[in-house]
Amino acid sequence: MTSEEHARFGSIGIWSSALHPAEPGLRSQVAEAVAELDELGYGTVWIGGSPSMDDVVPLVDATRRITVATGILSIWEHSAAEVAEQAARVEKRHPGRFVLGIGVSHGALAPQYARPYSEMVAYLDGLDSAPDPVPARGRVLAALGPKMLELSAARAAGAHPYLVTAEHTAQARATLGPDALLAPELKVVLDTDIDRARTVARETLAMYLQLPNYTRNLLRLGFEEADVADGGSNRLLDALFSLGDPETARTRVDAYRAAGADHVALQVLTGDRRRDLPRAEWRELASAFSLS
Repeated sequence: MTSEEHARFGSIGIWSSALHPAEPGLRSQVAEAVAELDELGYGTVWIGGSPSMDDVVPLVDATRRITVATGILSIWEHSAAEVAEQAARVEKRHPGRFVLGIGVSHGALAPQYARPYSEMVAYLDGLDSAPDPVPARGRVLAALGPKMLELSAARAAGAHPYLVTAEHTAQARATLGPDALLAPELKVVLDTDIDRARTVARETLAMYLQLPNYTRNLLRLGFEEADVADGGSNRLLDALFSLGDPETARTRVDAYRAAGADHVALQVLTGDRRRDLPRAEWRELASAFSLS
């Protein structure tokens, strides 16, 4: 992947599952929020959770510059042929503005989950053989383990690992090689009260620790069973989250960049479900990173 293709992701992005709202009435708020992210200077906005291609179009239409990426579209829920057709339509309307992030999800979330690596290879074959193929440079893979990371370098622009440490980033870079994109996600709680920040982090992390793909990866990184129990140990929270002020977030991002990340996708958590679009915090971080 060329440095010019890396550049379209920017160094910092925003990851949010609130960007594909279940309630149609919230779509205008999402479009307004994403337009502001564009103006603030973020490089990429990642539509978190399990979005569909239908969630992409309103965000690309609402913005003028920022890259819009799915983070992550589940291969079990959408056929390769359908996704390729929809991606081609987006590309024609907004050339170079969309990146397809795809992943194998989790057994607990996808009843048909089986042979994830082989199914991902078959899905990529489907994207390649579609009448309007999704080019490798226009897609990234959710990858944690070595085999999927190697596939990300061989068959995609690179990898978008979720729920990972800076140490994992260093290992992923070694596996990917120097040229593939590496864009990990990092959760951020902007609260200088460390106990309160850890409470928010632990409430979020508890759900992910029920998913073996994540816990196995954390155990491979040297964490112990006690670290992944009861919502996560303080040691685990401090490794997976940025807890503190915007300067803390800068320091944490610097660690991921030093480990080999090209781009870091920030997921801001507030612990308040009424504030699923934490625009004030997004502004704070944009200022701290001098994005605009």
